[in-house]
Amino acid sequence: MNENAYTILAVFGAVILITGILIYFFQHRFFFQPEKLPADFRFAYDNLRAVEKTVEPEPGANINYLHFQVDDPKGVVLYLKGNTKSIKGWGKFAIDFTRLGYEVIMMDYRGFGKSTGKRTSDAMKRDSQFIYNLAKKEFTEDKIVVYGRSLGSGFAARLASKNNPRLLILTSPLYSISRAVQRYLPFMPARPFLRYNLPTFQYLKNVRCPIKIIHGSDDRLVPVNTAIDLSEVNPKLTRLYIILGAGHINVHQFEEYHRVMQEIFDERKIFIDVEKTSFGYSHRK
Repeated sequence: MNENAYTILAVFGAVILITGILIYFFQHRFFFQPEKLPADFRFAYDNLRAVEKTVEPEPGANINYLHFQVDDPKGVVLYLKGNTKSIKGWGKFAIDFTRLGYEVIMMDYRGFGKSTGKRTSDAMKRDSQFIYNLAKKEFTEDKIVVYGRSLGSGFAARLASKNNPRLLILTSPLYSISRAVQRYLPFMPARPFLRYNLPTFQYLKNVRCPIKIIHGSDDRLVPVNTAIDLSEVNPKLTRLYIILGAGHINVHQFEEYHRVMQEIFDERKIFIDVEKTSFGYSHRK
């Protein structure tokens, strides 16, 4: 190997190291874009009945959440939101479930809204489990639906893998944080520099309830191939819904998304006698 080759390798190695250091120290700004709310902020939503609560899952941390209530609930949806803003804005999406007769519990991650505490991957996982345990005090697990959107899909998938909810729904999910980083920095061995670990695909292997994945066909932030790959992790329990024309943040603006949600929550069981279908037919015979 000549001197120029050594120089190129040294420069490339330096670029990777510097980029890795920047990822390590500034990833929280990339992954989390919180909106902080004053302690006296009052939540209010049209056509929704919300009760605000704050709990202390561990010393030094306070988790603020909203419990959207309905009369005679069929169950409850534990909603794990995306990585931006606070439940001030995300709360309006509770209507997609309350209209179907389900209550909604939506929490703010540490450092978001009124929630406080040092934000780490493990701490956020513990917080979501703490909130899930609170839901279990009011609802049996066969009445609990775990819903994760975007970054929240990782926390949702982990909850479903560690518990026994009725259903897991993932909208615009990430395959893993490391894969998301490598999409933008393909030359980087990202995993050694990541402080946040959310391997959604790994969690799905241990999920025992039905899994519903919803993804926009035109998602530019998290390509639809991500959802296809996730649907193949635990295929016997998974159904994939592609919303044609939808992107990453506007999937709820498509009527088909709400048709899909209606179908998912429809409690009627459809039995198909495959012996009376083309299930076993072959073109070669």
